[in-house]
Amino acid sequence: MPASSAAPVIVWFRQDLRLADNPALTAAVASGQPVLPVYVLDDENAGPAAMGGASRWWLHHSLAALNESLDGRLCCLRGAANRLVPELARASGATAVHVNRCVEPWRRERDREVAAALGRDGIDWRASVGSTLFDPEQVAKADGSPYRVFTPFYRKGCLTAAPAPRTPLAAPGSFSIFDWDGGTGVDGLALLPRVAWYRGIERAWQVGERAAGQRLAEFLEHGLSGYRDGRDRPDREQVSRLSPHLHFGEISPNKVWYSVLPLANDARISADVDRFMSELGWREFSYYLLWHWPELPAENLQKKFDRFPWQQEPDLLARWCRGQTGYPMVDAGMRELWQTGYMHNRVRMIVASFLVKNLLIDWRQGAAWFWDTLVDADLANNSASWQWVAGCGADAAPYFRIFNPVTQGRKFDPHGSYLRRFLPELAALDTRYLHAPWEAPAALREGLDYPEPMVELKASRERALAAFRSLTR
Repeated sequence: MPASSAAPVIVWFRQDLRLADNPALTAAVASGQPVLPVYVLDDENAGPAAMGGASRWWLHHSLAALNESLDGRLCCLRGAANRLVPELARASGATAVHVNRCVEPWRRERDREVAAALGRDGIDWRASVGSTLFDPEQVAKADGSPYRVFTPFYRKGCLTAAPAPRTPLAAPGSFSIFDWDGGTGVDGLALLPRVAWYRGIERAWQVGERAAGQRLAEFLEHGLSGYRDGRDRPDREQVSRLSPHLHFGEISPNKVWYSVLPLANDARISADVDRFMSELGWREFSYYLLWHWPELPAENLQKKFDRFPWQQEPDLLARWCRGQTGYPMVDAGMRELWQTGYMHNRVRMIVASFLVKNLLIDWRQGAAWFWDTLVDADLANNSASWQWVAGCGADAAPYFRIFNPVTQGRKFDPHGSYLRRFLPELAALDTRYLHAPWEAPAALREGLDYPEPMVELKASRERALAAFRSLTR
C-alpha cells in the first residue's frame, strides 16, 4: 500500500479489526484521500469495563494481524481517546474521522465527546453501523418502545419489520496510507503480561481476520450439519467458536449471516441453519438491550431483584473460580475457561446457574470472573447472559429453572469425554460414576484427588427457590 503525505482521513479501528466488510474503512477509501489507520487502547475512559487479561492477549495478536495487513503502518496509541483522537486529527491535518459505531455506554459517551471536539475544529465525524446486523435504533415495537423479549424482537422486529442486513463489502483494493511516524506500535500497548500464563490459550486459538475466515469455513463444512442438537454437546466439535472473532470484529456478523443464509434452502440442514441464525439473533438482542438499557452491566433490569438476598461467600466463590466445587460438570467448565479462555455455551449456563442459584452468589461476581478470563468477553453478551440465568434480566429464565449439573452432564456429555479432558484426576473413573463421583463405591473413590461437593443439590435448590419466592411477598 503506497504512502502519501496529502491530507488524510482517519480510520479509528475499535471492535472492527478487519479490512473486509468494514464500512468505516470502505467509506474512508472512497474519499480518495490517504488513510491514517489508528487504534487507541483507552483504559482511562473504560473504567470498570477495561478489558481483562484474556481479552488483552487476544487483542495483542489481533492488532498484530491487522498491522500486518496494513503493511506495518497501524498507528497505536494509549490513553484517553477523547483527547488523543482530536489531537491526532489536528496534528495530521485530517479532514474526517471514520468509525464503526459501538454500543457500550462508555464508548458512546466518549464518542459524543470526540465528535464534538472534532466539530469545533471543523473535522467531520462519520459513523457507520458495522458491528451489528440491525441498527438498534431502528428496531422497535409498534408503539415505538424497545423489545424486552427475544422471540418477537428477532422474528418480528428484525426479520419482518427491519430492513435486511447489509450485504458484505469487499476489502478495499490497494489504497494510500498516510505517512505518519507517531504512535507506540502494537508492542508499545503492553497488552501481554510478563508472566506467560496464557500458553494454554495460545495453543487453543488462531487470531486475526484470516483465522476468522478459516474458522467460519471449517464450521460450515464440518459443524453446521447437526448444529441444532449438537450445539448442546460439549463433547462434540459442533459449535462455531466464532464469538471472539465477532467480538473483536475480525469478521463481521454480516459476513457470517450471508455465508449461512443460502444453506437454508437445503432441507437436510434447514433446521440447523435456522438455529444458528437465531444464535446470531441472540447476539443482536444482547447488543440491543445494552443500547436501550445502558445500566445492564451493573443493575438488575427487573428491579425487584434489588432485594434479592445474595450471600457473601468469598471462599465458595474462589472454589468455583478454580473449578473445585466437587461437581464435575461445573469444574470441567471452569477449568476449560482457565486453560483455553473459552467455555462451551451449554456449560456456561450450567456453571452460572450453580453460582447464582445453588450458591446464591451475586451474578455480577460471576460476570466479573468471566470478563477477566474469556477471550470473547463482551459487555453486552456477558451482562445479558448472566442476567438471563439469574432471572433478573430481559426475557430471563424463570426463577425455578435451576440447572442440575449432574443430570445436565449425563445428558450432554453421556460418555464423559468432556469431563475427562479437563478433569484428568477423574479420567479413570467408571463412566457410571463420572458425573457424581460420590456415588461410586468406596473402593473406586480411594485415592481420588477430587473434592467432595461443596453444597447438597436438593437443599441448595430449595434454599434458592425460597429466596426467589421472597421477592413476591
